Amino acid sequence: MADDVSPSIGRPRHETARLLVTGARGQLGRALTTLAPGARGLTHADLDITAADAVRELVKPGDVLINCAAYTAVDQAESEPEAAFAVNATGPGVLARVCAERGARLIHVSTDYVFPGTASHPYEPDDPTGPATVYGRTKLAGEQAVLEYSPDARIVRTAWVYTGDTGDFVATMRRLEGERDTITVVDDQIGSPTYALDLAAGLLELAGMLGTGVNPGVPRILHATNAGQASWFDLARAVFTGLGADPDRVRPCGTEDFPRPAPRPAYSVLSGNSWAAGGLSPLRDWKSALNDALAAVSDYPGPP
Repeated sequence: MADDVSPSIGRPRHETARLLVTGARGQLGRALTTLAPGARGLTHADLDITAADAVRELVKPGDVLINCAAYTAVDQAESEPEAAFAVNATGPGVLARVCAERGARLIHVSTDYVFPGTASHPYEPDDPTGPATVYGRTKLAGEQAVLEYSPDARIVRTAWVYTGDTGDFVATMRRLEGERDTITVVDDQIGSPTYALDLAAGLLELAGMLGTGVNPGVPRILHATNAGQASWFDLARAVFTGLGADPDRVRPCGTEDFPRPAPRPAYSVLSGNSWAAGGLSPLRDWKSALNDALAAVSDYPGPP
């Protein structure tokens, strides 16, 4: 790459454009700042995204801001709707207004939970929404605020994001493989497992397109996940296989066996058609991505 081009967003350095990443301590934020070390990662301690004056002081013309900040405790949101709304709806609205005022570009990360989860085919961006949880409703409100206040913003919905190192489903399966002879996992919820590093690479590609200052014709709402679909049971078995363990140690069960405060969608696979239509590189198959994720966080190199 030429010396006069920023590797993070593909703009000439003399234009002083920067890549800003909110929610930098989360899975996706960490992946973004790993792949784009020149980006400025912002935690809640660095920036309260609901405080317009603080955001206005930070954002400069030409910046590209990827908003990964979110209230993601799906069950806890049922009893803390105000807290969830502040981060998932009010904050994105503030970011959108300020980015529009300052001539900056916003990429807002959203979720499959904005859909009702009752489809039988992969969701397209223009399919009817209908969230069944507080988390989903607050994320949808955030999308609506972004669309209203920032005409140049893009919304990227994703699903089932993991790194495999700590705190996510893949990391939990890695831990349980070493602790239990067998485990039981839900097999009637279908989604799109997505490796955070793959999603981050896609978001950086999108940021590079938007950072040129030329409208690339990318749809305002896109879906980005690793290709294919799986149940949580399928994903757990794939983790065991990737670790060199017997996948038959994973036993299936139904959603009714694990009641939760917030209902989980039965089907929330996201179509990648909008991503490809925007000229962006399709994300690879979820199984290939998972093998690389496991190899990065464990001593086992994965299946032959």
